[in-house]
Amino acid sequence: MKTCINGATTMPYPLEEDIRSAGAVGFQEVEIWASKLDEYLKTNSTASLRALLERFGVSPATICPCGISFFGDVESTLAQLEQRAKTAAEIGCPVLLVCPDAPPQDMPLDRAFDKAASEALRYAEVAHRYGVKIAIEPLGMHPFVPGPAEALRIINQANHPALGLMMDTFHYYKSGVPIDDVKNIPVDKLFIVHINDCEDRPRAELNDGHRLYPGEGILPLVETLRVLKEKGYQGALSVEIFRQEYWQQPVDQITARSMESLKRVLSQI
Repeated sequence: MKTCINGATTMPYPLEEDIRSAGAVGFQEVEIWASKLDEYLKTNSTASLRALLERFGVSPATICPCGISFFGDVESTLAQLEQRAKTAAEIGCPVLLVCPDAPPQDMPLDRAFDKAASEALRYAEVAHRYGVKIAIEPLGMHPFVPGPAEALRIINQANHPALGLMMDTFHYYKSGVPIDDVKNIPVDKLFIVHINDCEDRPRAELNDGHRLYPGEGILPLVETLRVLKEKGYQGALSVEIFRQEYWQQPVDQITARSMESLKRVLSQI
């Protein structure tokens, strides 16, 4: 499994610092935060970004988050996603990480999954033209896609090789996803894993600000990573943490602590 850090973990810092600092502590990959990418490209080219990544020896794992709409303005979202896919292809980034929306409350569930799968197929076809894949992110207690079972229902129904999912240890814990559901994820459909820990609070009270460095909270990370190892997962383990306390620290301190905590957990599997 590859070491990776998400741009949210170093949120106050620009993309250039994310990449430099990630390379300095030895991360193999970095997830590019979409708003930081947009800011960078106001004054720089995708060629210069690719050169920057190569200079510091890190590969782009995803561009994230990219919003998609199964139930809203699909045509506008398709145009935006195509631009993201084009950018991803130009910098050698293989995956767009997308967060789903939810259907209207009066829409029958089967119809909602049919609609989501139909639109997901259209998004996948656009991304595929650029050699890029799409990973759907289940979100903690999301009304439509709270876990991998729901994401896989969309993915399997859409049936396109460019469509898969990601897992986030915090979101899966918040949604109460059982370890058997993780075991049932086809490894070829698992495009990336976010690893993080969290405080000991009731699930309903948890928000992103309660995340912690891996191994410093209550999540069963070692058990989860052992399952991924047994499945043969060889993709990125990306440290993604939204915590004001961490954000106030120097960027190199954040990335170093992220790497140390990730290595400590990995040493136990």
